[in-house]
Amino acid sequence: MIAVWLPDGSERIFDQPISIIDVAAAIGAGLARAAIAGKINGKLVDVSSQIAEDCELSIITEKDAEGLEIIRHSCAHLLAHAVKELFPDAQVTIGPVIDDGFYYDFSYKRPFTPEDLTALEKRMHEISKRDLKIERKIWDRSAAIDFFKQQGEHYKAQIIQSIPGNEDLSLYSQGEFTDLCRGPHVPATSKIKVFKLMKVAGAYWRGDSNNEMLQRIYGTAWANKDDQKNYLFRLEEAEKRDHRKLGKQLNLFHTQDEAPGMVFWHPKGWVLWQQIEQYIRNVLSQNGYQEIRTPQILDKNLWVRSGHWDNFRENMFTTNSDERDFAIKPMNCPGHIQVFNQGLRSYRELPIRFAEFGSCHRNEASGALHGIMRVRAFTQDDAHIFCTEDQIQEEVVRFIDLLKVVYADFGFKELQVKLSTRPLKRVGSEVQWDKSEAALEAALSDTKLEWELQPGEGAFYGPKIEFSLKDCIGRVWQCGTLQLDFSMPDRLGAEYVAEDNSRQVPVMLHRAILGSLERFIGILIENYAGAFPLWLSPEQVVILNISRGQAEYAQVVAAQLKYHGIRVSLDLRNEKITYKIREHSLQKLPYQIIVGDEEVRTNKVAVRNRVGEDLGRMTIDDLIIRLNEEISSKI
Repeated sequence: MIAVWLPDGSERIFDQPISIIDVAAAIGAGLARAAIAGKINGKLVDVSSQIAEDCELSIITEKDAEGLEIIRHSCAHLLAHAVKELFPDAQVTIGPVIDDGFYYDFSYKRPFTPEDLTALEKRMHEISKRDLKIERKIWDRSAAIDFFKQQGEHYKAQIIQSIPGNEDLSLYSQGEFTDLCRGPHVPATSKIKVFKLMKVAGAYWRGDSNNEMLQRIYGTAWANKDDQKNYLFRLEEAEKRDHRKLGKQLNLFHTQDEAPGMVFWHPKGWVLWQQIEQYIRNVLSQNGYQEIRTPQILDKNLWVRSGHWDNFRENMFTTNSDERDFAIKPMNCPGHIQVFNQGLRSYRELPIRFAEFGSCHRNEASGALHGIMRVRAFTQDDAHIFCTEDQIQEEVVRFIDLLKVVYADFGFKELQVKLSTRPLKRVGSEVQWDKSEAALEAALSDTKLEWELQPGEGAFYGPKIEFSLKDCIGRVWQCGTLQLDFSMPDRLGAEYVAEDNSRQVPVMLHRAILGSLERFIGILIENYAGAFPLWLSPEQVVILNISRGQAEYAQVVAAQLKYHGIRVSLDLRNEKITYKIREHSLQKLPYQIIVGDEEVRTNKVAVRNRVGEDLGRMTIDDLIIRLNEEISSKI
């Protein structure tokens, strides 16, 4: 007898081995039709898999996250099938699942064209409609290598040779097409219904620039048409919101080849930067942080002692002077410890919170650079908290509360939290790591936040909590971090005098809310599509005169607004008012103030908002009150 326990707690008994699809049929015909895969004792398998002993079983459908991933994985192989039918002499390589879709790499004698993608997508739909059964078989290693070599699939043969000998070698067949894959797959091609091929890009075989350049076809796949429609809409919106285009349109910043991965901030962009920096500075001051400044370049010896030289060297810029090796700082933490080490510290002083708008440099790969989202020179709203072990939880909870307030002020209400634990490459003892991970988990429990575990994704010196926010079109951006570090303060000689007069090493909390200011500004640009809330807008008001006769009055109005801290510009050009309104609307300014003869006569102004609504005439005092209230509320 075989007992199968289902997720609802119920139990099914079978008198002989049974496939997952037959279990689904025993539960209900509808479930059998919807079944895509199964999960036996937590392991995903094909629905054809046999159950031969007692187990826990989940039936996976397209409504499950795992089901969607299997659809996308199977769709990658559907693409490979279509390529082999339309371009028989193309070689197939690998086709993994990625966020929102998949890709597959091919070797072919000529570049794939947009017309090719259209033809491939059509052929994929044809293969789907054939309702081909997808079957898994375990092959002998040498037989599999011979099989692919005979077909001219030399890349597949290479892949097999790199698979450890103790692993099963599984091949999946659908009709006349057979591919190497661990699986699982959907049971038939008809289960893959909603997909779209997106683009072609280049990719080196196995990521090595010494190898052949392959062609990577990207695609997306979904459980239903509505989900795909929403995804394509988000892509369209993302294109409209591209911070690189808006940065140029709004004259905020630019980048150029002479400074790869570095940003040239224009006056308007720098005003935006300063608004954010001053806001964070005020928040930190109100929450017990002391702002400091540390050097850009530090001796190699310090980076060796901190652990960065062995664990982060490939990302560091270095230089040499006076026969000494130096590194441009990729992080601020070793410098902050040097400030802590000046003078003997007492437990009564703890926690000490040092903050710095720290300018850092990292040698990111040129292919990874992306506008101001991924750069080599950046500034962090960085801070380090030196505390005792007993103070950890309180400080972590306090930080999370602060972070939520800051994100809300920038318009982000949804927060995602992940706890990343020890990586393979790390410093510090296992006891320290055990203690660190337990402390962060306990603090997260205190906050009552939902969080996800990311095993092995911590920093080399300690576990970390990652905070991600969701923008207006549903994209998730990881920004804030909090890292718990028992190791670096010890390695760099930090200590304090405890209550019993012993010397103790402080715990160090590395924390940032925005992360990189450059990247956060890029996120803001895309979230608001350049239409910033009034408090952030580089130019808050523009004053437009209808004719030359109102120029003097317009200047008086501008002076009064500037006196009350409003960022205002004047457009006194001898142009038609409709032309000036249209031009400034493209700059997405929050308010346009129009003055004509009637406004001069009544000592008022006519006010329009950025969406073109006429807010009527009001006195300058009333306008100032309105603007300041909106700025204060950060709406």
